[in-house]
Amino acid sequence: MSLHENLKSLGVGTTAYRYDQPDAALLETFPSPFAQPDMNPAGAVGTLHIECPEFTCLCPMTGQPDFAKIVIDYQPDKLCVESKSLKLYLGSFRMHGEFDESSVNRICNDLVRLLAPAWLTVRGEFTPRGGIPFWPTAEFRRK
Repeated sequence: MSLHENLKSLGVGTTAYRYDQPDAALLETFPSPFAQPDMNPAGAVGTLHIECPEFTCLCPMTGQPDFAKIVIDYQPDKLCVESKSLKLYLGSFRMHGEFDESSVNRICNDLVRLLAPAWLTVRGEFTPRGGIPFWPTAEFRRK
């Protein structure tokens, strides 16, 4: 199987955006090159670091926007998340009311269900409100 044959969003001429309901079904994967013997003959262990600097969601109490950089670090097992699908997924939080901690936890859980990684960490580096920076983190470690 090629690394990209099952992708639906990458390379299409038009993109449907949805901003009001986080939807894990938007996430897509491709086989991890670290798990492919022909691509990784030495058996290197790979990790991925992803920074998404334009994340927004709404405070469920005030409706005010919260802005953050979402940082995702993980060690893939068999699958990697495709970046355009991740962008669409994160964009689906834009007009959704959810506390920052819940958003970060949801992102972590959705990615763990999708990827079944060895480990995964999601951190939300939210812009300070009232002079207080807020950076919730959710972590998964395979037992």
